[in-house]
Amino acid sequence: MPAFDLPQTQLRHHRPAPDEPDDFDDFWRRTLAEPAAGDPLVSAHPAETGLRLTETWDVTFRGFGGDPVRAWFSRPAGADRPLPAVVEYAGYGRGRGLPHERLTWPAAGYAHLLMDNRGQGDQYGCGGDTPDPRAGAPGGPGPAVRGLLDPYAYHYRRLITDAVRAVAAVRALPGVDAGRVAAVGNSQGGGLALAVAGLVPDLAAVLVSAPLLCGVRRALDLTDAGPYGEIAAYLSVHRGAEAAAYRTLSYVEGVSFARRAHAPAHFGVGLRDTVCPPSGAYAAFNRYAELSGAEPRKEIRAYPFNGHEGGDAVHVRGQLDWLAGVLPAT
Repeated sequence: MPAFDLPQTQLRHHRPAPDEPDDFDDFWRRTLAEPAAGDPLVSAHPAETGLRLTETWDVTFRGFGGDPVRAWFSRPAGADRPLPAVVEYAGYGRGRGLPHERLTWPAAGYAHLLMDNRGQGDQYGCGGDTPDPRAGAPGGPGPAVRGLLDPYAYHYRRLITDAVRAVAAVRALPGVDAGRVAAVGNSQGGGLALAVAGLVPDLAAVLVSAPLLCGVRRALDLTDAGPYGEIAAYLSVHRGAEAAAYRTLSYVEGVSFARRAHAPAHFGVGLRDTVCPPSGAYAAFNRYAELSGAEPRKEIRAYPFNGHEGGDAVHVRGQLDWLAGVLPAT
């Protein structure tokens, strides 16, 4: 697929006007203030993985509404001191899978929490273990359109709350340096990590690749791929529902979270990405931290001839090097 979004010379300066409601901050303040009925951590049981260089626990924590959310927590085997932690969020349609699927961060010396996606896990990978018991609002079958016409019933209100509470959960686990926690994700996971950066004031770092839910209105005009295609398909049937849908989406717009963040940030983007158009990532990057009064360390790595895969393993190596300079594991 040839490049279809803005040329990189324009992307570097792409700063569209914010698309956010006047009560954006109040909406999320009230959402996160809703009681979760107890400590963030419900349980953590050792998991047998067949691996000898990492130790893994099957974790359950309280997410949105106190609903149980599953996660894998892994550490380098034999680590004898509190470690900085990486909380990782999975892509759209993916669950937490099996614990040996994601070993990069514990192999690099970090504690690692991989959050399950509520109500997802059936599209690829090795499945998930967290239902979404509150998915009763009208909407299509895909997560991107569940409750789309009501911001209070929307799937991503619940999933973003889960993501925030995953940070509280990892801080409650033994062997974690609670003051040094980073968020990382790709695609939907990148959008969640960016939301966490905007909602958790003391996050140590954020690593975002090909983020979903950034520049949503422009993305809906550019692509029918992936989750944006599900939204477009829904609106093609529910004619006249655009205003309500756009209002709901404005409460989960990643650029708005980016404006409020202030942790050091590392972005990655493929300039031929038709799933999450690169203009969304650049809009978030260019407006990152503008409301926080901070000037954090930030950088973006672009891959001109790559799509949604971005820099793939080359990019991960860059992430490792960057995080080692911001949040060293030793």
